[in-house]
Amino acid sequence: MKRGIWRRDWVVGLVVVAVYLAAWWLTPLISGIESRAYDAGVRMTSRTPNDKIAIIAIDQQSLDNIGRWPWSREIHAQFIDKLAAAQPRVLASTIFFTEPQKDRGLVALQKLKTRVDAQAASFPADFPQELNASIAALDVDKQLANSIAHAGNVMLPMLFQVGESKGAQDKPLPDFVSKTRLDAGRDAANSWPISVNAAVWPIPEIGSKAIGVAGEAELPDVDGVVRTIPLAVRYYDQIFPTYPLLGAAYGLNLKAKDIKLVPGESLSLGNVHIPISPDATFRPYFYRGADGASPFQVDSFYDVYAGKIPVEKYRGKIVLIGATALGVGASLVTPVSAAEPPVLLAANTLSALLEQHYFVSPWWAVLASLIVTLLVAVYLTVALPRLKAGAGAGITGGVFLLLVAAHFVLMTQAMLWVPLVGPGLLLLVGHGVLTTKRYLMTEEKEQKSSADSAESNRMLGLAFQGQGQLDLAFDKFRKVPLDDGMLEILYNLALDFERKRQFNKAENVYRYMAGFNPKFKDLEAKLKRAQQLSETVILGGGGSSPGGTVLLAGGEVEKPMLGRYQVTKELGKGAMGVVYQGTDPKIGRVVAIKTMALGQEFEADMLQEARERFFREAETAGRLNHPNIVTIFDAGEEHDLCYIAMEFLKGRDLTPYIKAGQLLPLLDVLAIVRQVADALDYAHKQNVVHRDIKPANIMYEPETKTVKVTDFGIARITDSSKTKTGMVLGTPSYMSPEQLSGHKIDGRSDLFSLGVMLYQLSAGALPFTGDSMAELMYRIANTDPTDPRTLNPKMPGMLAAIIMKALQKNIDTRFQSGAHFAAALLKLETGLKARDAAG
Repeated sequence: MKRGIWRRDWVVGLVVVAVYLAAWWLTPLISGIESRAYDAGVRMTSRTPNDKIAIIAIDQQSLDNIGRWPWSREIHAQFIDKLAAAQPRVLASTIFFTEPQKDRGLVALQKLKTRVDAQAASFPADFPQELNASIAALDVDKQLANSIAHAGNVMLPMLFQVGESKGAQDKPLPDFVSKTRLDAGRDAANSWPISVNAAVWPIPEIGSKAIGVAGEAELPDVDGVVRTIPLAVRYYDQIFPTYPLLGAAYGLNLKAKDIKLVPGESLSLGNVHIPISPDATFRPYFYRGADGASPFQVDSFYDVYAGKIPVEKYRGKIVLIGATALGVGASLVTPVSAAEPPVLLAANTLSALLEQHYFVSPWWAVLASLIVTLLVAVYLTVALPRLKAGAGAGITGGVFLLLVAAHFVLMTQAMLWVPLVGPGLLLLVGHGVLTTKRYLMTEEKEQKSSADSAESNRMLGLAFQGQGQLDLAFDKFRKVPLDDGMLEILYNLALDFERKRQFNKAENVYRYMAGFNPKFKDLEAKLKRAQQLSETVILGGGGSSPGGTVLLAGGEVEKPMLGRYQVTKELGKGAMGVVYQGTDPKIGRVVAIKTMALGQEFEADMLQEARERFFREAETAGRLNHPNIVTIFDAGEEHDLCYIAMEFLKGRDLTPYIKAGQLLPLLDVLAIVRQVADALDYAHKQNVVHRDIKPANIMYEPETKTVKVTDFGIARITDSSKTKTGMVLGTPSYMSPEQLSGHKIDGRSDLFSLGVMLYQLSAGALPFTGDSMAELMYRIANTDPTDPRTLNPKMPGMLAAIIMKALQKNIDTRFQSGAHFAAALLKLETGLKARDAAG
């Protein structure tokens, strides 16, 4: 009786619910899925950012023209002077000036000035004036302070360290920081909001001239994604606005004292009311631009600094200045970006505050989620066990879709976040467990009928064999358990295949038998002979033609010839022909021979053009000399076959390593793709574009870590022609948008294909998929790829950023050369090795 109760559906349902709720409350697994669903809702929501916000980016172009980072503060001073002339509403810099910039010459001149002031009569009359001018020219901190004071609307950042404060503060905050302190009511600061226990502010000479100074305090979730932004923080017994909140106040012509806080409830900026969480955070909407572009107006620092962009453009606007160049500052992960620079995150938060674009989790959200979870538990334990399989599946699917739809409708239409995906997942898991349990209970009954089924398959197989339908017979025989009697039947089947000269099929039967008993009769000899005959290549007519194959006494085989090469075996088939292994008898070199039967693939009026293109592209590929590009030895035509003899590689292509569970180690993936990028950079400099970069065209030897790119030039053979079957050579899943649209392409198209391959090798899936060719091509050309870290959460953020850059739709925003691509991978590879070495 006790044993029987555990076989009941309602008991299993209760166990599933209990385990699921424990996992929800005690582990981040379910909450992580809810967070992913939240991110999807954010991406599905559409809002327009504030058009008064402009970003001036310290990008790679600025670093290339002005110099390496950090720049002298003289440059920042000159830049602020230039912008101040346009009278923007606020100049919000995200650059930290926490340390003085002291030039060695300045220190020496200041010491000299002390001597001059003490012995003025000993120096020329105009010397003190010239000395003061030189000191002023070198005192860049003072120059920047004067520029900030002259502008009168510059806001500066400071650093906060999140953590509960202990004891008393080391030193009081300077006045230029304390003046932004908020009044949240008596005793509010004792437990609210988020606590910070360390602060680093700008040097007083500069910070005192700013209109305001506020700290940044991003709080990523446990998965590293920033979804909430603190609007206020508690520093010991004082409350201060964070950088976005203070910037929004200045943008509305308000001051810090105009910010009103009701602890744990709401925040007011003049007439703008913002609901906040109990810890003074809120969930901003994250804006997205079209085709991967920034949703905000972004200009290069250098373009503005050099006068290429008139500063009048920024009159009356909130201007944020900050770094976006790779390697300058740490990028953050948001629901819409794998690498969001802090200045763009600040602009996003500022716009969300000004436009009131934020998500709210209402007071009843947790209650609703709990009620739905209880209803799902009742359904799994009471209703589902009473339903038939079809009805249960229909109700479960319908309810799940309803919960998911409600989640996304509330987010996209009302900007309300109610956790409903967790209960929906419980519904699916519970249904799956109960369905599996029912299946296992019926498996015993099915095993009883399997013996009857085996006899039926044996009799059907013998009937098919008697009728000469050997393939159907083998299919039936494989469904019968093997024993000595069955081996005798299979042995006779293999002999029938040999009589029809279908040696490859006979080999399959012998191999199937050898898996059970390799010592059966003369099975070893039969298998060896069938394998030898199956590898025999028939290239042309039969008989004694040069392309034929002759059987010698004892079953030995005389191998055929292609040009001067002796063909030994078939290696595989490709889209346009067969690849063989061959030997150059004169020097004993082993080669791989790729053949293309052009006469079978092209119409008669296109055959000559295809033949000329074949040899022209083979010649072009043959001129490439790079350690990571397969070497071309020869090309020719014989027996209506065009062929290319190339370097024989011992490894295999990367196709086995593109599926989840079979991925190579990350460092190996980075090294492989880096070598391919180097090879492509070399080929592109020779004006050769591959056009078909994919895992099947990359050969890899794991023992020596050797990487070789194959099929250079082959994709171009059918660039303007179609085969008789109407197929154009190439793999759509790896094609760039410009290649799919038929536009003229260059090496950057290969780099897009390499980005697709890197995504697949590191995440185990393609970035773009579709149920049809048209859908796939549309997604490649118009939709953003799925964040690879949703498939591989362990993927470093920098790798995700590299992949996203390589997959940019706009050809001018992706990597511009293979060398640039390889350099980014080498930087990441070096960093990972250093991290692993450090332990």
